[in-house]
Amino acid sequence: MNRRNFITRTAMVGSITAINGNNPLLGSSFQQDKDLIIEWNAHLFSSDTEKYPFHPKATYQPDPSRFSEDPLTDYLNYLNRLGIDRAVVVHPEPYGDDHSLILDAMKASPDRLKGTSLFYPKDTAAPRKLASLVKTNPDIVSTRFHAHLGKESYLDSFDDSGARALWKQAVELDLIIELHIGPNYAQSAIRAIKAFPGCKVLIDHLAEPHLGNAVEFADILRMADFPNVYMKFSGLAHFAKDAPKFLSARTFTSQVIKAFGPDRIVMGGVEPATVDLHMQEYSEKDRAKVKGNNLRDLLSWS
Repeated sequence: MNRRNFITRTAMVGSITAINGNNPLLGSSFQQDKDLIIEWNAHLFSSDTEKYPFHPKATYQPDPSRFSEDPLTDYLNYLNRLGIDRAVVVHPEPYGDDHSLILDAMKASPDRLKGTSLFYPKDTAAPRKLASLVKTNPDIVSTRFHAHLGKESYLDSFDDSGARALWKQAVELDLIIELHIGPNYAQSAIRAIKAFPGCKVLIDHLAEPHLGNAVEFADILRMADFPNVYMKFSGLAHFAKDAPKFLSARTFTSQVIKAFGPDRIVMGGVEPATVDLHMQEYSEKDRAKVKGNNLRDLLSWS
């Protein structure tokens, strides 16, 4: 079972709040100077659609009958099996701007999990909603934009007033702006980055290269010129079929890693050993950055 299928088949039910801090899965203390393995990728879903209903504006709704009854323990077991210390859990689209599920997960495992948010740029109240969420939940470290082929309903471009207002609010809150974009949105994303100097940006899933062409992807590589733009080493299963190593994509990934450099690549949704295979020519120290230390530093996660 590949990484995304594992998470897609999990669920969050009401019993999550009954898990207490005595469970050894829910958190441990780490030495501040220790290399940390941290991933940023997982979605959690719930079979309890009464407690965690899907949003009416969601671009898709998964089948809740596919989900397990105890996803948090399943996911933490997965992290333990791969030696992953901590994780940033990504709020999934089907729940829209209702973050109840991800908040319950973080509360159940506060030492191990942080989370992202999602709002609709065309909602004029979105910036205010984001500020309110972060004020009461400081472990929300990011807000995520969707803009690629098949997701045009979120925004037409990052020049849109709603997208800019939400971007501005994220910058003022010192959040990371997570861009789940295709290559065709790179040019307008670059203009937004220029409009907010110093903003922290993380590009999702290697910018979904299969949803664009080589000319458009050249603009993605241009984004590496901005020192506060990071690339997530994730989403390989979207275009490569040889999991878990994905060596068929290594020619491509080597170019992306070279463009952004080991200081600005972070791991998500792949095994740590896969990072090692795709970065064989890099030092152990550089591979450790990608596998967790970059996120540790970016999030000040001591």
